Amino acid sequence: MLNVDRIETTAVVTLDRPEAMNALSRALRARLHDAVLELSADRTVKVLILTGAGRAFTAGLDLKELGSDPRGLGAANATSAAENPVQAILECPKPVIGAINGVAITGGFELALACDVLIASTAARFADTHARVGILPGWGLSQRLSRIIGPYRAKELSLTGNFLDAPTALEWGLVNRVVKPEALMPAALALASDMASIPQDTLEAYKRLIDEGYELPFGSAMAHEHAVSSAANAKVTPQMVEERRLAIQARGRRQ
Repeated sequence: MLNVDRIETTAVVTLDRPEAMNALSRALRARLHDAVLELSADRTVKVLILTGAGRAFTAGLDLKELGSDPRGLGAANATSAAENPVQAILECPKPVIGAINGVAITGGFELALACDVLIASTAARFADTHARVGILPGWGLSQRLSRIIGPYRAKELSLTGNFLDAPTALEWGLVNRVVKPEALMPAALALASDMASIPQDTLEAYKRLIDEGYELPFGSAMAHEHAVSSAANAKVTPQMVEERRLAIQARGRRQ
């Protein structure tokens, strides 16, 4: 149902219900939430990669299961650990790379949007079918998508339920890059390795600074950056700067 593989300091988390297009059953949602929580607290892990097995990233919530839930589709809006893995990903202090191998639909689209970076296979496609199912999103899609691709494009996707292919997703700024299916995991692992070469405290602090600032008006965000960086940079000694300068130069010669 969910596999976690560790490759050096990277944890690859794979949704593994390929027979159901990795639909997010209640059990899978709880397992994903718990796994992300465990990895967030594990200091031997610096970066997470989230992907799916088979031909889907995830088709979203398991509608067959929800249809038999006595709470009805309102269960989809529950915010408990067993229902909302998106929140666990959003709160993860470490970078989360979404390796989108196939379709990411509705709740699966929301799961992808919770990641920090998206690399898509040419086979990836995105769709928001909330309206076609007759429900409204509760995991942030209506707000997060419009902030990434703009309200006009977000409304086109959400008010039609149409699919967005990988090249268009790249053009619209939804994903960072598009690669061939066989190159997806190598590309994600290479990016994770680059991130993992940053000191862990700095990696997590910088991610947090971007996220916190993005939620603020621009002027407030600039003031927030100044306050946070002033406190953090005061702890950096000239010797530390010199050591890191030499390391940057050495890395530049290797690239």
